[in-house]
Amino acid sequence: MKKIIKSLIIITILVIAGIAPAALTYANKTDADTVSVVFTHDMHSHLDEMAKLKTLMDEIKGKHPDSFVLDGGDFAMGTPYQVTFSQQASELKMMDYLGYDATTLGNHEFDYRALGLAGMFDAALGLDIKVVASNIDWEATLADEELKEDAQVLKDAYDAYGVKEYVIIEKGGIKAALFGLMGENAVDYAPESGLLFKGAAESAAETVEKIKAEEDVDMIICLSHCGTTENENDVMEETEDYLIAQEVPGIDLIISSHSHTLLHEAVQVGDTYLVSCGAYNAYMGHIVLEPKNDGSGRYSLSSYEVIPVDNTVADDAAVKEELKKYRALADEEYFSQYGFSWEQVIAENSVDFTPRREVGTTQGEEPLGNLITDSYKYALGQIGDDADVTVVPLGVIRGTLDKGEITVADAFNRSSLGYGKDGQSGYPLVKAYLTGKELKAVAEVDASISGFMGVARLYCNGLEYSWNDNRLILNRAVDVKINDGENVTSIEDDKLYSVVADLYSCQMLGSVKDQSFGLLKIDPKDENGQPITNFEDHIIYDGDKELKAWYALASYIDSFEGDQVPEDYAELQGRKTEIDSKSPAELLKQPNNIAFIVLAVLLVVIIVIIAVVLLIKRIVRRRKNG
Repeated sequence: MKKIIKSLIIITILVIAGIAPAALTYANKTDADTVSVVFTHDMHSHLDEMAKLKTLMDEIKGKHPDSFVLDGGDFAMGTPYQVTFSQQASELKMMDYLGYDATTLGNHEFDYRALGLAGMFDAALGLDIKVVASNIDWEATLADEELKEDAQVLKDAYDAYGVKEYVIIEKGGIKAALFGLMGENAVDYAPESGLLFKGAAESAAETVEKIKAEEDVDMIICLSHCGTTENENDVMEETEDYLIAQEVPGIDLIISSHSHTLLHEAVQVGDTYLVSCGAYNAYMGHIVLEPKNDGSGRYSLSSYEVIPVDNTVADDAAVKEELKKYRALADEEYFSQYGFSWEQVIAENSVDFTPRREVGTTQGEEPLGNLITDSYKYALGQIGDDADVTVVPLGVIRGTLDKGEITVADAFNRSSLGYGKDGQSGYPLVKAYLTGKELKAVAEVDASISGFMGVARLYCNGLEYSWNDNRLILNRAVDVKINDGENVTSIEDDKLYSVVADLYSCQMLGSVKDQSFGLLKIDPKDENGQPITNFEDHIIYDGDKELKAWYALASYIDSFEGDQVPEDYAELQGRKTEIDSKSPAELLKQPNNIAFIVLAVLLVVIIVIIAVVLLIKRIVRRRKNG
């Protein structure tokens, strides 16, 4: 008893003096200080699953009533619910309806550009859900002559809504500081954000230092849109969020999003835990932390799980009813313009397309990629246009097509990303021209770069090639040819070929040069061979409407004979062929400039080695001869 009274007196004195260290706060934690966090991320407008999410959340709150409910961003872009993003803030309103405490912004919230995102915040005024964003460089952005006008509109909307660098939320006596980040990779994937960003790790360090200096909190949680492992070749220890956890050890929990990673076990980095529950509300994450007994003020893992959000979970009736109004708005304000409706069935499918989680995970041809690029060709033909090649990268293919009925919403969901010059949801198709040499570079991007940059995995109509992983990197694509549906011909290096892809994919072509260290160059041109400076000037129109990528797919599927997806899509069509050979003939076939450079360097190295050996022999011989 005397020891307890003495401790209380010391703590009281320190508190009065204003110098009570955080360690004392943590040292006296009890079992009641256990922290429960429910989390999602990368939901991409998959709001229908929220009826099941609510059921699961209620079950967890039955055991942990003071659970924090958090989201890691990219809550928009992926289903028809997104079409009223700027006017209705449907995603944010539904998260608020479910009782989320906070979220951050992912790169796809910026697909609507500064003005579209500002509209969302205006429509969301009065919600309780907090939004945190720590590494937007407002000072640099508002000083930029080209960015400042639209950025100021967004900044005003941010401030009106109450977006903060960080917020303090208290649950069951636990005060948690939450802040949000956009990672380097995510920033690269938001070319139309209209904002400049500070480095994520640098901002995380500054924010954590500020929180510790100015706030009295029990723990720090980062809602990070940076990511961990995305592809099979990624190394966890080299990923953005892992490195942030190493460099900023004051963070207790990082909810890691952007890479769509599903971590079945929490990753511990020092006293920081990294967690991820995948994308599209297919899973919900739940982690429980308990205070350590070492007086450090840090937490240890009590339990962690990623919970399937599947048909074994009952729907919450009130949530389903709330969603109906957003479906009605989507039909009224968007799909009616195209002569479609959300639930309209456009075909039956008996083809086994690759399951959603496996789409594009390995190199090779993808039936869904074939279907989408074929749809671009079809849509062009419907307006009296054509292209030599149509291209879709894996990064804009959202999921797969299941067996059974295909609705307009299903087609929209597969090509749902983006925003056009018209202010309407959905990326439009764009026509550009590339030389034959650049088309070979396109094939090389797929063959060499997509292994460590999965979003760059490409699927084509009109372009055929083979690849050999045993060859030198950046020289793996061979036998690159044009197939016009009737004839297969060799590519002429200096000839211009017309290429059609969606707006975002065209805007991202600049990253090819960076990813290949400047060795692969693809510079889109107009029909006269002049470099394109603004892809929006080359949008393809169907009458007075932008030809949207999703509409091309929906109208193509709607055109199928007998309302059945052709069985041809059950088979590979020879558009990409693997050559698994180490024979000299295959390894040295069709060398490009990069191969010549590498061979030249190797030859120089060999010559130098031979010269050094001969010199050493000469010196030894002289010494022997006295």
